[in-house]
Amino acid sequence: MTNNNSIEKGRNMFKVIIKDTNEEVSRAAFNVMKEVLDSKPNPVLGLATGSSPVGLYKEMIKDHEETGRSYKDIITFNLDEYVGIPRDHEQSYYTFMHENLFNYIDCPEENIHVPEGNTDDHEKACVDYENALKQHVVDIQVLGIGSDGHIAFNEPGCPFDSETHLMDLTEQTRKDNARFFDGDINQVPTLSITQGLGSIMRAKKILLIATGANKADAVWGMLKGEKTTDCPASILQDHADVTVILDRAAASRIA
Repeated sequence: MTNNNSIEKGRNMFKVIIKDTNEEVSRAAFNVMKEVLDSKPNPVLGLATGSSPVGLYKEMIKDHEETGRSYKDIITFNLDEYVGIPRDHEQSYYTFMHENLFNYIDCPEENIHVPEGNTDDHEKACVDYENALKQHVVDIQVLGIGSDGHIAFNEPGCPFDSETHLMDLTEQTRKDNARFFDGDINQVPTLSITQGLGSIMRAKKILLIATGANKADAVWGMLKGEKTTDCPASILQDHADVTVILDRAAASRIA
C-alpha cells in the first residue's frame, strides 16, 4: 500500500510518499532518480552515505545492468566524509560509495567527488570542495536524516547559510554510527568535513529517504515543526522541490 501526501510548511509543499517495505521505498526513490537520469545525458548527482540510500543505489546498479544506462557523462558530489581516516579505510565514505555504487557503474573516477578528510589542511579542503561544487548545479541531491534531524553532517545548531565546513560530531551521531564500527563508539571519528546547509539548498531537487521508528521524531520536526537550527533538516521547508520517501515506521508521527 502506498500513501502519497502533500504537506505544506514554510514556503514549500513537501511531496511525501509512504511505503510498506524497504524494497518499496528503494524502488520509489529510484523512480524519482530515474526522472532526472532520463531528463538529460549529463546530470549532476548529489549523493549520500549511510544505510538510507543503499537500496536506491542497488536499483541504480540493476538499471545500469539491465538497460545499459551509461553514467560516463554523469558528475557526482558526495555530501561528507570523516576526518582522520584514509580513503581506503573500510568505513570511509569514499570506500562506501565505491563498494555500494561506483564499482558497478561506468562513472569515470575523475567525475566522482568525495570530500578529502585525510589531509594536513582541512580548511583548504573545505574551500576547495565548495569551489568545485559551485562550478556545477546539482540536479538532484539524495539525503538521509539523522535521529536528531541532521542532514549530511550538519548537526543541530549549524547555521542555515553554512557552506562546506568542518563539523564536530555529536555523541548522538557517533552512537548512531557506531554500528558501522563494530558497535564501538570510540572507533567513530569525532570530526567530519561536510557540505553546509546552504550548499545543499542550491540543489534543484531534493530526495530524502528515511526508514525506521528512530527517525520518526526527526521526520516530524522537518515536515511539521518550526524551522529551527535545532532541527537542521527543517531548512528544507524553504526548498521548492522536495520529495520525502518513508516507511511506515518513519512516518508514524505524521501519518
